[in-house]
Amino acid sequence: MNTRDWLSVHEGTKPLLVSIPHTGSDLAGLEDRFVSPWLARRDTDWWIEQLYDFAAGLGASVIRTSISRSVIDVNRDPSGVSLYPGQTTTGLCPTETFDGDPIYRPGQEPDAEEVEHRARRFFHPYHSEVAGEIARIKGAHGKAVVYDCHSIRSVLPRLFEGTLPVFNLGTNDGKSTDPSLQEEVAAILAGTGESWVVNGRFKGGWITRSFGQPWYGVHALQMELSNRGYMREPEEKGSPDNWPVPYDATYAAPIRATLKTILETAISWAER
Repeated sequence: MNTRDWLSVHEGTKPLLVSIPHTGSDLAGLEDRFVSPWLARRDTDWWIEQLYDFAAGLGASVIRTSISRSVIDVNRDPSGVSLYPGQTTTGLCPTETFDGDPIYRPGQEPDAEEVEHRARRFFHPYHSEVAGEIARIKGAHGKAVVYDCHSIRSVLPRLFEGTLPVFNLGTNDGKSTDPSLQEEVAAILAGTGESWVVNGRFKGGWITRSFGQPWYGVHALQMELSNRGYMREPEEKGSPDNWPVPYDATYAAPIRATLKTILETAISWAER
């Protein structure tokens, strides 16, 4: 395993790379500039690294950053262009939560120079490691599957109407992967009995869209899970008293089994 103080890279033996970009809670020394550390961490993809901790054992490569998405979001277009034109979303260095709450104290927001500094320090190294690992995997196996792991609260009126499906598979409207891999994963979701959608509200972020090049043998998928699928999600926004809830392995076991099947299927598909 190659490890920096904020970025870990596990080199696997199979044609699968698991990307975990949003589980970090490290605020990079900016705590005093945020309204509160809890608010800055509220939109973290809680416990995803534990939910997928079987991935390395399957032979997958795993790349994860410990830096909070509130410091910099490594799954956004670095140019600042919205991935979802016309829809509410957050930027490269967010200044508000998914609910629209400001996360910085007045006058403490990063300016353009600081955003660029954070991109050089955190964004570009993450993507460089992903690109390097894809090249290594593709060189060894002829193709590579990139599986980008995410989660989000089930109800967020500012981002989407109603309640989000438990499983949200994104392939940039089919552009980031071969249709047969998308179909195999969708078939697994259909058999769970849970709600699911392909290319619904979440079609894949910058990682899926920039690395997914099926014509070149690189196939990228994003899985956005509703929190209720693997944790006892509180109603409303949550508060420092009840969010995040502790990880419960027993509660998470059913969805974890499905996710393991998905990763095994991706490996099998790539090896065929």
